[in-house]
Amino acid sequence: MNDSDAESHERTTITTGRNFEQEFRLDASDAGSFLIELGEQLRDGDELTIETDEWELPFAFGDPVELEIEFEGVGEPTLEIELELPGRTDETAPEVR
Repeated sequence: MNDSDAESHERTTITTGRNFEQEFRLDASDAGSFLIELGEQLRDGDELTIETDEWELPFAFGDPVELEIEFEGVGEPTLEIELELPGRTDETAPEVR
């Protein structure tokens, strides 16, 4: 494999200053495994990384985390669970003298 082949197989890092969205359709077991791994990262620290073979998204988060649960029971019932994580900044407050 030459250098150009190696570069084409590197993951793209999703960073601040860029919008990104990708939707996945999974079976319940795979979605559950993803949520468990995500939950462990949320529980154990203040940074997480989500990745596929093509991209990775490292994210330093802060508090409070917003959790929204929405149930629509009219027609075909659906349950939507949304988690919104605020970004964390490493900036410090200015000094007061």
